[in-house]
Amino acid sequence: MADPVTTHFIEANDLTFEVDECAPANGGAERLALCLHGFPESKFSWRFQLPLLAELGYRAWAPNLRGYGASSRPRNVKAYGIDHLVADVEGLIAASGATETLLVAHDWGAIIAWHCAMRRIRTLNRLVVMNVPHPTRFMEEIRINKTQRRKSWYVAFFQLPWIPESILTRNNAQRVADAFLNMAIDKRRFPAEALNHYRANAMIPGAMTAMINYYRAAFRAGPAVMAPLQNHVEIPTLILWGEEDAALEKSLVPGTERFVPDLMVRFLPNVSHWVQQEAPETVNALLQAWLTGEPVPQAAAAI
Repeated sequence: MADPVTTHFIEANDLTFEVDECAPANGGAERLALCLHGFPESKFSWRFQLPLLAELGYRAWAPNLRGYGASSRPRNVKAYGIDHLVADVEGLIAASGATETLLVAHDWGAIIAWHCAMRRIRTLNRLVVMNVPHPTRFMEEIRINKTQRRKSWYVAFFQLPWIPESILTRNNAQRVADAFLNMAIDKRRFPAEALNHYRANAMIPGAMTAMINYYRAAFRAGPAVMAPLQNHVEIPTLILWGEEDAALEKSLVPGTERFVPDLMVRFLPNVSHWVQQEAPETVNALLQAWLTGEPVPQAAAAI
C-alpha cells in the first residue's frame, strides 16, 4: 500500500511550489512520477493517479504549476514562457533527488512535458501525455483543419487584456465550473465538491490572470518557439486520448510516430478532454499495464 497523500512546499527554480505527494510504502525516492496539470485545473486533478503511481514504486508528485494555488505567482506575461515552465520541471526533478523521472501530463501540463522530452531534460526516461498533441502535429493540423481552428478560438480570446479574467471569474467563477461540467460526458465525475475546488482555485487573487498568461506567453512566442525544429522524443511515450474532446480533434494524434518512434496510443471512447478525472479506472489500468510491461489493452477492455 502507498502512503497517504500529503502536501509540501518545494523550492525549485527560485520559486515555491505547492506539491501533493504520495510515497511508496518501501521508500523508493530515486524514481519520481511528476504529474503536471492543465488549465484551469490544479494538482487536485491527479487525485486518482497518485496512489496508483506510489503503489507501482514511484514517489508521486503533483505540483500546482506556477501561478496556481499556493505556488509562486509571477506577475508578468514573460514569466509564463515555455523556457521558464521547462525550468520549473527541471528544478522540481532536481529538488526530488530522483535518478529516474516519469512525466505524466495533461492539457497545458502536457505541452510543458512535450517540450521537456524534446529537450531531453535530466533523468527523464518515460512520458505519458493525455489529450494534448505533439507540438509539431498541432501546428501542422491547425494550418489545414478548419474545425480545429474553430475549436481553438479561445486562444485568440485569451490575448485580450482583463476581459477573459472578468468573464471567467464572474459569479464565483461559474464559467470555470461550466468548463468541466459542460465538456464532460460522464458528468457524475464532477460533483459539486470538485467543481467548488476549481472555482475557489480560480478566485485566488491574481490566479486567473496567471492561468491565462500561459496562453498569452505562448501566443507571443510564436510557432518557432512552441513547435521547435528539435522535435524528436526518444523516450518511450504513451498517449491517452479521450475521443470526445471538445477542444482538440482526434486527427491531431495520427502522425505523431514521425517524431516519437517508441509510441503507444490508446483512445478512450465516450470520454472527454478531462480524461484522467472522468475515466480514472480506465486510465489507471492502462497506466499500470504500460508501466509494468504488461500488454496494454484497448480502452474498452481496460477496466
